[in-house]
Amino acid sequence: MSSFNNILLINFGGIGDEILFLPVISSLKEEYPNAKITLCLEQRSSAFLNLTKLIDSYFFINIKVKNKYIELIKLYFKALTGNYDLVISSGGNKLIPLLLFLTGIKTRIAYKTSDLSEVLLTKAVVLNKNQYAARMYFDLIKPICNQEFENPVIETENITKIPDSVLIHPGVSKISIKKNIIKTITPEKWAELIKLLLLKNKKVFLAGGPDDEECISAIKKNLTDCDLSNFTDLYGTTKNICDLVKLINQNEILICSDSAPMHIGVATNTKTIAIFGPTDEKKLLPESDNFIAITNNSNCRPCLWNKRQVTCENLYCLNIKTDEILKFL
Repeated sequence: MSSFNNILLINFGGIGDEILFLPVISSLKEEYPNAKITLCLEQRSSAFLNLTKLIDSYFFINIKVKNKYIELIKLYFKALTGNYDLVISSGGNKLIPLLLFLTGIKTRIAYKTSDLSEVLLTKAVVLNKNQYAARMYFDLIKPICNQEFENPVIETENITKIPDSVLIHPGVSKISIKKNIIKTITPEKWAELIKLLLLKNKKVFLAGGPDDEECISAIKKNLTDCDLSNFTDLYGTTKNICDLVKLINQNEILICSDSAPMHIGVATNTKTIAIFGPTDEKKLLPESDNFIAITNNSNCRPCLWNKRQVTCENLYCLNIKTDEILKFL
C-alpha cells in the first residue's frame, strides 16, 4: 500500500456533515500518522475546526453561493499548488472528478458520478446513500486504509454527568425555515415534553443557539403554569461550539431534532433522543441503543432530500406524541 505525506480532504456541508466526516479523518491519521492533513470545507462550518486536533491545515471554499464556479476555480488552484499526493472528495458534483484530474495530484479518490469518473480518478468509489452517512464517507478510504469503521468521536475532558439530567435543544435554523425546511416539532410540543419531564423529577436544561431565540421564547411562554424548580434556562450561555459540547457532555440525556447538536451527542457518546420528521434517521444516526430516533412512522416519510428539496405543507411526519419520547428515558 502506498504511503502518503500530504493529504487533501474535501468535504462540503454544515457542521453536522463535518462531524460525520470525522471517521475518515481519524482513520487516515491512524493509518498515516506522519502525513499532513488539510481539510477544505465551507466557512459556515468553521466552528468544526475547534472540535478536533487531527487537522493540520485548512482552507474555505463556499460552494453554495451564486458564484460557485469561481469558488471551484479557487479550489482548483489551491489543490494544484498544494503539493498534495492524495486528494479525497466527498462531493457528488459531476465536475469533481475532472477538477481533481486537472490538479495532477497522483492519487485521486471520489465517488463515481459518471462513467468518466473511472478514467479521471485513481479510484471511483460506488456511492451508497442507503446507510449511515459516516459509513458512506468511510467507503472513500477503504481502498487505502486498513482501519475499521468507528462512529464519530469528539475528544472531551472527563465531566461528571448531572444525575437525572435532560438537555433540550430544539435546533431550529432560521435559514432552514426561510427555505421551508422544517425538521422540528412546535414550541408547544417542546413545552409539553418539558412539563412531562419535570413531572418525572428530571432536571431539565433548555439550550439553543442564536437562531433558536424565537422558538426558545415561545417554549418558555408555555411553561408559566408548572413548577419550574428543576428547570434551568441556559439559552445564550453557550457562546461557541465547545461550550455546547461541554453542556451536552454534562447531561445524561440529550433530546433534540435532526441537527448539529444531535451529531455532537453521538460523537460524545451521550444518550441522544432525536426527533425526525421528513429526513431519514437510518442515514443520520448509527445503529445503537444509545441513539434513538423518534418518528411517527408516516407512510410518506422520509421524503426530504430523497424526493423533495423542501418540506411539504402537511407536516404529518412531525405529528409526534410526547409520550413516545418518554418511553426511552
